[in-house]
Amino acid sequence: MADLFSQDDAGESPLDENGRPAYTMAPLAVRMRPRTVDDVVGQQHLLGPGQPLRTLAESSGEPSAVGPSSIILWGPPGTGKTTLAHVIANAPGRKFVELSAITAGVKDVRRVMDEALQRRDLHRQGTVLFLDEIHRFNKAQQDALLPGVENRWVILVAATTENPSFSVVSPLLSRSILLTLKPLQETDIKGLLERAIRDERGLGGKIDVDADALDYLVRIAGGDARRALTSLEAAAGVALGEDNGERSVLHLAQAEQAIDKASVRYDRQGDQHYDVISAFIKSIRGSDVDAALHYLARMIEAGEDPRFLARRIIISASEDIGMADPTALQTAVAAAQAVQLIGMPEGRIMLAQAVVHLATAPKSNASYMALDQAIADVRSGKGTDVPMPLRDAHYPGAKGLGHGKGYIYAHDAPHSIAPQQYPPDDLVGRDYYEPTHNGAEREISARLERLRGIVRGQG
Repeated sequence: MADLFSQDDAGESPLDENGRPAYTMAPLAVRMRPRTVDDVVGQQHLLGPGQPLRTLAESSGEPSAVGPSSIILWGPPGTGKTTLAHVIANAPGRKFVELSAITAGVKDVRRVMDEALQRRDLHRQGTVLFLDEIHRFNKAQQDALLPGVENRWVILVAATTENPSFSVVSPLLSRSILLTLKPLQETDIKGLLERAIRDERGLGGKIDVDADALDYLVRIAGGDARRALTSLEAAAGVALGEDNGERSVLHLAQAEQAIDKASVRYDRQGDQHYDVISAFIKSIRGSDVDAALHYLARMIEAGEDPRFLARRIIISASEDIGMADPTALQTAVAAAQAVQLIGMPEGRIMLAQAVVHLATAPKSNASYMALDQAIADVRSGKGTDVPMPLRDAHYPGAKGLGHGKGYIYAHDAPHSIAPQQYPPDDLVGRDYYEPTHNGAEREISARLERLRGIVRGQG
């Protein structure tokens, strides 16, 4: 357990061994951290007058009958969760304590609660507990927070990148206000970078940045403020390192040299995992091959397990293409086997081929829907006894029971199709499979009509 800010943070900045402000040695993203609510970039939907975050950041720390509620901040990395906690820490008259879900245990939580209760009763001082990555807390650890949150011994400010509905226990959710942070817009990122370039806490106007270089830094940040500032710092280092005695200018080539890969907003355990794979499958189903390839690339770049991707492609081949193009399943299975045999990064080529095949193939879910209808009938109790001619007649005594009597061997009939009752009595004439007129199912549809006519003795 550690306080987020020392006493020095409230007054003059301490000096390093060379007599310079110590904060100048910190990363640019730390130096540019907002100090007030009005300095925060983006998230204006949460920072308006009367909003819980603004109330928490501006209210007095003295306990009262009506006070700020505990909050859970949910959003992608780099959208300002920790920044908002730091702004709240600057509010006067309140003790600010930080715990990390990575290192803290139940004992640490209980100690914070005990100290907060004493602080409230003895000094009439409120406590804000900032808990980063609360989704890493197990149920017992989260349950330990409940007494303090419920009785307002602490005001909990918890941050998570994962959907709290899945990662936070219900009692804690019901006692907190859930605030969803949105990815920063490009205009937000651009304004943040421009401020960092001229601010004394940042680069202090020591370099100029070309418009193309600035646009590049904005684009590769992917809505992540922390990455944007880290990229600017790295690129500025390249520009300053090539200083020829004149005022340094950061050009596009230098920015590209410093940063060669854009941020991928994707969390393999969180909401983005489900959102992106959902968009991937729906793009294949919708026959948008370009969108499907985009989402495939996004998942590959984020380090998604290629076996997971291959499995989803196989499912799509049967669920969305089916008999409209029976070769789609063959391609999907072959791609999965190839990925397992070859591995990545070359395995991406086979995945791409399968995605292109599936996205551009004719679509049909007829076989999938047919089975669902058959299952629904079974679950509703339909389906009487198996017809006698179809029953097993191989064991002793079976024939005496009438099993197999009257069975017509299909290969003895013309075209190997025999008129015969196959379904139970109560399902005679029930059609499950209704092929589309897409792709290969166009031919299947015409053939099926003839088959049903012969088998049912109607043609």
